[in-house]
Amino acid sequence: QVQLVESGGGLVHTGGSLRLSCAASGTFFGPYVMGWYRQAPGKQRDLVASISSGRYTIVADTVKGRFTISRDNAKNTVYLQMNSLKPEDTAVYYCNARRSNEDNHWGQGTQVTVSS
Repeated sequence: QVQLVESGGGLVHTGGSLRLSCAASGTFFGPYVMGWYRQAPGKQRDLVASISSGRYTIVADTVKGRFTISRDNAKNTVYLQMNSLKPEDTAVYYCNARRSNEDNHWGQGTQVTVSS
């Protein structure tokens, strides 16, 4: 059973930085595409960034140049470095591990709040 545990969320002022971590257990996550999604109140869950096993990254236009995704397969951990945070970045951030439609897993989420 794959388990994902996020950490690193919190309250930060506009322009500040946070680093989210997602630790995976129950499997070696090397073959998985790892992603960070976010969901603000009343809105859909959207992709923020993803990274493949070959470290190919996709980053949403809304965070490009400010957020960086990385992974450490030896630690079964994926990171999201968030810089120059804005109030519109406020959301619950979810970690995702996906290898197929049937092998798709979510963390419990971590709250990020950016005050103006």
